[in-house]
Amino acid sequence: MFDVLIVGGGLVGSSLACALQNRGFNIGLIEAKPWASGTQPAVQYDDRVIALSYSSRNIFKGLGLWSKIAPQATPIRQIHVSDRGHFGFARLNGEALRLDALGYVIEAKVLGHVLQQDINQAQQVQVFASARIKAVHSHPTSNTVELEQADSSQTLHTRWLVVADGSHSPLCQQLGLSTQRYDYGQTAIIANVTPSQPHQHQAYERFTDTGPLALLPMREQRCSLVWTVKDTQVDSLLRLSKPAFLHALQQRFGWRLGRFTQVGQRHAYPLSLLTLQSPLQKALVVIGNAAHTLHPVGGQGFNLGLRDVSALAQTLCDKQQLDPSALLQHYVALRSADQQRTIQLTHTLVQLFSNHRLELSLIRDLGVLGLDQIAPLKQSFTQQMAGLGRQAARLDVAQPL
Repeated sequence: MFDVLIVGGGLVGSSLACALQNRGFNIGLIEAKPWASGTQPAVQYDDRVIALSYSSRNIFKGLGLWSKIAPQATPIRQIHVSDRGHFGFARLNGEALRLDALGYVIEAKVLGHVLQQDINQAQQVQVFASARIKAVHSHPTSNTVELEQADSSQTLHTRWLVVADGSHSPLCQQLGLSTQRYDYGQTAIIANVTPSQPHQHQAYERFTDTGPLALLPMREQRCSLVWTVKDTQVDSLLRLSKPAFLHALQQRFGWRLGRFTQVGQRHAYPLSLLTLQSPLQKALVVIGNAAHTLHPVGGQGFNLGLRDVSALAQTLCDKQQLDPSALLQHYVALRSADQQRTIQLTHTLVQLFSNHRLELSLIRDLGVLGLDQIAPLKQSFTQQMAGLGRQAARLDVAQPL
């Protein structure tokens, strides 16, 4: 009998397992893919990256993992915000909040390796890798999971079941949990690029008529590119030769980093807002991208999921005397305001900067100028981007559970 059974061994699910180990819980972690070896992964040019907010740094610090992550992470010390073809820009930094960085950029597989190493050393976590869930039977105070691995099957029992298997969650679909979907008609083209000038730890968020274009600073003077385009433009951009693609990017971004000299593999991801209508079902709760998949503007998705982890771990530790359903209701009440605020912020930014009506263009220009010149507005927006300025769980402020 498990206390907590986590479905999904990605970054969110693994983070929850790390948070709960050594807290007296018997934990199971179910992952559909093979569990990685303990070998340190080599960093490649094309590796996908994760942008960690300052609050995410605090959470990993509270978990005792930041010392292993920090040497491999690139700090974001400043964010340059602009609207292509319009006057005004804003620079955000952590000075007013007394932060040494607004966030950090790290290769996803490197972060995953740190989490997996920690789990592999934990005696309280049992990993079920290359596993498929055949059925889930939810009861008011427990769950029964029928699991298949290779040619064998087994039945697991758990007090709490946590679903963290990512966007378009297979288990949520299997359980018939309904989602709300908003299709942006946009696709993100993801790649790593190298500019001729050093990024100096500055990130860029440039709004264009096809959607936001973001560049994040990486190690070895690379930048991670997230270029949002209309769905109808994707195929033509992916077919371009590397020099032609870099030329097109140069026209959209400008010359603030000099000339783009190299681009790696390009990947395309259609963008939509997905929210689960009810993330709580009896003794089952859904967190991370399985509960809310956001537009990548502002890089809020994983950080929102990690704050889910922080609040859920604290609730499980502090409210064990409650029955499973009541405990999870407490968690949902704790998280709803932050989730709704973050979802609304990203959705509003996309809607506002993707609309080209003249009156909205003027509002955008004044808004960007105000963001740079009005100290309280700048501080509030910077706090939101850093994941701060809200009712926080202990891990969010780097305190252990």
